[in-house]
Amino acid sequence: MNTDVKKKAYVGLALFLVVVLITGITVLVKKFMPNKEVLPLTEYYEVGKDELLVVLQDKIHEEKGLFLDGEAYIDYDTVVKYLNSRFYWDANENLLIYTTATEVIKAEAGNKAYYINKSKTDTKYQIIKTDGNRVYIAADYIKLFSNLEYELYEEPNRIVLTYKWNQDYSYSIAKKTTKVRTEPNIKAPSVAELKKGDRALYAELSEEEEETISEGYKKVVTEDGVIGYAKANRFNAPVTEKLENDYKEEEYPSISKDYKINLVWHQVTNMSANDGLLNLLGNTKGVTTISPTWFSVANNKGDITSLASETYVTRAHNAGVEVWALCDDFDTENVNMYELLSYTSRRERLENELISSAIKYNLDGLNIDFEKISKDAGVHFVQFIRELSVKCRSNGIVLSVDNYTPGYTDHYDRVEQGKVVDYVITMAYDEHTSGSESSGSVASIGYVEKAIKDMLSMVPAEKNIIALPFYTRIWREEAKDGETEITSSAYGMNQAINWLNDRGIEPVWSKEAGQYYAELEEDGAVYKVWLEEDESIEAKMKLIDEAKAGGVAGWKLGLEKQSVWNVIVKYIN
Repeated sequence: MNTDVKKKAYVGLALFLVVVLITGITVLVKKFMPNKEVLPLTEYYEVGKDELLVVLQDKIHEEKGLFLDGEAYIDYDTVVKYLNSRFYWDANENLLIYTTATEVIKAEAGNKAYYINKSKTDTKYQIIKTDGNRVYIAADYIKLFSNLEYELYEEPNRIVLTYKWNQDYSYSIAKKTTKVRTEPNIKAPSVAELKKGDRALYAELSEEEEETISEGYKKVVTEDGVIGYAKANRFNAPVTEKLENDYKEEEYPSISKDYKINLVWHQVTNMSANDGLLNLLGNTKGVTTISPTWFSVANNKGDITSLASETYVTRAHNAGVEVWALCDDFDTENVNMYELLSYTSRRERLENELISSAIKYNLDGLNIDFEKISKDAGVHFVQFIRELSVKCRSNGIVLSVDNYTPGYTDHYDRVEQGKVVDYVITMAYDEHTSGSESSGSVASIGYVEKAIKDMLSMVPAEKNIIALPFYTRIWREEAKDGETEITSSAYGMNQAINWLNDRGIEPVWSKEAGQYYAELEEDGAVYKVWLEEDESIEAKMKLIDEAKAGGVAGWKLGLEKQSVWNVIVKYIN
């Protein structure tokens, strides 16, 4: 090969290597060069003309609000779930209600004013917007009653809500200019830019993001509500602080007795039954409060039936006992509690009937025993309790509410009850009822202990009254056609003990149940008994005492052994 050919070969090879090098460099540059594209926020957040993007502090909410006539509106469900659960919407009468400790505040759909009783307050905006079944509340109106701060931004319309107070949050300060991108990589377009010194809140990560997001990136929220991804090394070390402000949440004052409550229910089924009060009370000791079953919801309009007696109240007061009359909802034939409580006018009629009766008969308190509240009626029941508490508070009437043990009746909202009523009573019995598929205790020690523990997590101890049974169930199990037929009958304490004595049966203490247990065969069937008597009641009273609960209640007057009162007063004083 001659020299010229060799030179050409070397030049060609050199050119080839240069091309390869340039290509390699180009590929590397493209791979590591950040994307300079800026995606407009109007494309990043798809928001319609009259829509409003809602930023829930550290995440984009799936439900959009409205932006109309310069006013921001947030949908009702979002408001009660995240911002203030005390707002209540009556879809039947198109009323938005907010209940404070002393006032029931109403706003009608399509109105720019709200009302406290008949007192009118005007606003510059329409308080409520409706779109079919969707309800939206003006952000300015929400803020009147809520621990809420917000900022509005345009292009696109969005509201950044700050509402999670008194809890830790983390943020960082940008060390240098930092791009916020749509995805956690440099090839994603940017949607915002943080300047040196800007603060970025760390955003909530989904489960998928927690597993996949690069360690070199953080999901952040800018102060104007843009959520995206930024390089972690462009921020100072994270700072964790408590988010606080000077907002003072309203407290619901309670009528609180300076003694432990020792309440007993008195089942009154007719007017003449009122005459037996003094005889029954004469067998008790230390009773502070009696609750006669006088009132019942009569219909869906809010009327009540009454067995109240002025003489009864006078006699109780002369004996040093307060009267908290009970109202039940047991008439399921004529009453549908959803139909009653979901209409404000009907609720108010019921509330006024109860208050007027309490005033007429000089009652010290009301005891609400609504046991037929369906899940869909729960929100309306809670609003009824709020509204009734206002009327009771202004008239010096103690309000107590009866509840099943916590579990499947979460819609009774015991936490809210604990804030707005004076005493929350837990019926820590009926562990096994007449309809149970198996025999068992009415109130084993473990059942009562769990009820107390659960209630203490929801209601302040001093507002908790734990109700115990003065009765026992005698169970009968009989084999029929290869299956076991189970029935039971309720007996008073003395009745159950006498039933066993008549058969010469000596019950044995069950540590597990915290009760005496007996079993026998008779008439081709097996009988099982978990007794309620002095020792079982004392075991439960010890738990109530240790919990520092506000008191005890017993169902019902006349079923107890007289000696049981000596047990109760040891722990209630």
